[in-house]
Amino acid sequence: MVHLPPSGESGNRHAVMAVLAGARADEIAGGLARIGDLSDFTELRPAETGLVMLRGRIGGDGAPFNAGEATVTRAAVQIASGEKGFAYVLGRDARKARLAALCDALWQSATHRASIEQHVLAPLRTAQDERRASQRAQTAATRVDFFTLVRGED
Repeated sequence: MVHLPPSGESGNRHAVMAVLAGARADEIAGGLARIGDLSDFTELRPAETGLVMLRGRIGGDGAPFNAGEATVTRAAVQIASGEKGFAYVLGRDARKARLAALCDALWQSATHRASIEQHVLAPLRTAQDERRASQRAQTAATRVDFFTLVRGED
């Protein structure tokens, strides 16, 4: 099942956060380093780690049930121009949560959006597409086609 992001500005932001979620902290930091000094931000919520309950549904529409817990780290920052960025990432990577929140805030700023798109998001999308293509190629190499031969002795 394919999940399409909502349309409009929130849909674009959803897509941005999906790209950041699939990236490693060093990849995000490398993109931000190409933009320049972006240390002028305030941590509204320092990165903190906790647990969330994962809920599932049988067949996608059955009764909900608790599937288990996952570790999540969240962060919130505000840049000098007033935009606030938020991020939740799976795992305990506080640096990645902080960097993703900073990218979220910068992406919302008209001043920084083009730079974030060019230096952070575009390279991340390219790297993620290459990883997916490589994984598809490795999977395809192990594919087995089954077929049945019909004997003529009926």
